[in-house]
Amino acid sequence: MTIGIIGSGAIGAAFARNIVRAGLEATIANSRGPASLEALVRDLGPGIKAGTREEAAAADIVFVAVNWTKLPEAMAGLPDWNGRIVIDANNAIESPLFRPVELHGRASSEVFAELVPGARVVKAFNHLQAQTLAGDPRSEGGRRVLFYSGDDAPAKAEVAALIERLGFFGIDLGSLAGGGRLAQFPGGALPVHNLVKFG
Repeated sequence: MTIGIIGSGAIGAAFARNIVRAGLEATIANSRGPASLEALVRDLGPGIKAGTREEAAAADIVFVAVNWTKLPEAMAGLPDWNGRIVIDANNAIESPLFRPVELHGRASSEVFAELVPGARVVKAFNHLQAQTLAGDPRSEGGRRVLFYSGDDAPAKAEVAALIERLGFFGIDLGSLAGGGRLAQFPGGALPVHNLVKFG
């Protein structure tokens, strides 16, 4: 299983730290090109290499965490997704002011899914703050909870296995529209809550 990360901001870097901690490998990319990621890759350590958007997008599982207003540009022109899994870790807010984007009643993941036609989208890794997500998921005597949702059961199973491999405790919220709405920020009931599963 290969993993790509599109977006090198706080959430993308936090996910990458979990990849390294679990002994996995990934290719990380941003809009500015691999050379701009040299310092981050050195900081993240072995297992993470810098690549182009196209290289990251060619992985079996592609993690996307990009500022909402930049998502259309970030996803534009990439090759056919051809049934590969895309993890939507985005929230519909405009940085740096954290103003909510008007989605006209739709879940943010439904809007995101239109940017990656042919992909199997799973919403995950978006409800925790970056510093919490970057920390050891087992650091409080249990396992930190991560919610996920999607419409493709096999894709969700693969993401659930990755969540488990990274040391988190995954909870399936159901469909992309229903579960995604619960976990999205702003508006969802679950974001920012740092829940830990004991036992």
